Amino acid sequence: MTRETHWIVGPGALGRLIALRLAGRVPVRLVGRRRLPGRQTLITPEGEPLVQALAMSRIDALPPETPAVVHLTTKAHGAEAAHAALAARLPAGVPLVLWQNGFACQPRLSERHHGPVLCATTTEGAHVQGDDRVTHAGHGHTYLGALDGRHAELAGPLARTLADAGLPAEAVADIRVRLWRKLAVNAAINPLVARFLIRNGQLRDRPFRPMVERLIAEVAAILEAEGVNAPGGDGLEGWQQLVWQVVEATASNRASMLQDVRAGRLTEHEAILAPLLDAASRHRLSAPCLDGHLQALRRRAAGLAEPPAAC
Repeated sequence: MTRETHWIVGPGALGRLIALRLAGRVPVRLVGRRRLPGRQTLITPEGEPLVQALAMSRIDALPPETPAVVHLTTKAHGAEAAHAALAARLPAGVPLVLWQNGFACQPRLSERHHGPVLCATTTEGAHVQGDDRVTHAGHGHTYLGALDGRHAELAGPLARTLADAGLPAEAVADIRVRLWRKLAVNAAINPLVARFLIRNGQLRDRPFRPMVERLIAEVAAILEAEGVNAPGGDGLEGWQQLVWQVVEATASNRASMLQDVRAGRLTEHEAILAPLLDAASRHRLSAPCLDGHLQALRRRAAGLAEPPAAC
């Protein structure tokens, strides 16, 4: 990648993690709705503080520079509004990297943006500790690629830049499949931990384990119809193995959706559950558990009482 500035739009946990890791390797500008302290601290997974001075801008007061790449790290439900606020400011051809969960905004922004678009799916874990501090909760891995398989000449160098900065990354031609796989895991875990305010590891026990299994069965049927296989390619058994591996590896974690609920923020339930239900509708499949969780989380977002969990 060039030494031109990387804009990171969305200074939440993931955005600041990326910014603080990249700073010192490439020029970085953190962009948000409000200015944060310019001196930011990242607590590494090893417990070491990493302090960096970051250039900061509000999204409505951007400097007269053309970024080398824009990393859009807002929550999924804010991605399209953030892109709209940037669109008039960016000349055609500036690459955009989408770091959102789910599979809702990525196809739309890939068509709308006037330049190359890469999608990223990551297992890096981070949470905010304050306006000037973020904790990198656990090392992960990031995959980058375009939905149509193009732009390898952009994805490869960017993956190397991220890896050199301490965020292992890999350019892939099948990012669409990888987004669906992460969506499958999130759909089996996040709605339950968000509704019942539990850590991931509690899903291994009753009454939650049967709920997870029912969600996995619905997701597996939908993705089979979409032509998306589990990493092992073993149908339902493969999806079960994938989800329970993630639960085991993140047993003590508070999922991002749970963090949002506890902080009173809007959750990403639409981006995670609605694409699966849209696919179920296309393939005329029933998904009552997925739908039940989506309706319950919609009611919570609207400030209404949730019905008892039926799945």
